[in-house]
Amino acid sequence: MKPVVLASQSQSRAALLSAAGVVFSKVSSGVDEDAIKQRMLAECAGPKAIAEALGEAKAVAVSNKTTGLVIGADQTLDLAGELFDKAANVDEARQRLVAMRGRTHQLHGGLVVAEEGRVVWRHAESSTLTMRDFSDAFLDAYLARHGQAVLSSVGCYHLEGAGAQLFERIEGDYFAILGLPLLPLLAFLREQGAIAS
Repeated sequence: MKPVVLASQSQSRAALLSAAGVVFSKVSSGVDEDAIKQRMLAECAGPKAIAEALGEAKAVAVSNKTTGLVIGADQTLDLAGELFDKAANVDEARQRLVAMRGRTHQLHGGLVVAEEGRVVWRHAESSTLTMRDFSDAFLDAYLARHGQAVLSSVGCYHLEGAGAQLFERIEGDYFAILGLPLLPLLAFLREQGAIAS
């Protein structure tokens, strides 16, 4: 079977692959994500295109230095046309959650598989999430309980845990919201003989 490499240090993406029974290694891409975002924003690229470009950059960078199928993924959050990065600290996370409270936002995911420095497969997925109008007391308790952990997600929430209580409605692929559109990826890996069919 072909080796599978995750070009990411994301714990949630690694957990999804592991739970699905995929044997893989992890390699950090070393890609300057901020430089790519700034260049693309200057070119008036949208959040979805930025997510796709970041996923591709990671996959290609790692596939140039290792063998096998290299998975690169990224996600952007779009709130009324504004692109959000991960919060730098818990205070910023609180501001972000207050801004999203009672409103709908989109998560755009870009997923690319590269081999020997070239893209061999790509997939894009967008999900729409609506937060409920939660109270300040709920928000403070949520942040006190999770602290720095909320900084690992661009939306400052973990839908697979207590973050689910922030929401009124979600539309889209659950796995994609967690950071990796798992079902289409597994289908591709089976086609390539990287996992059992």
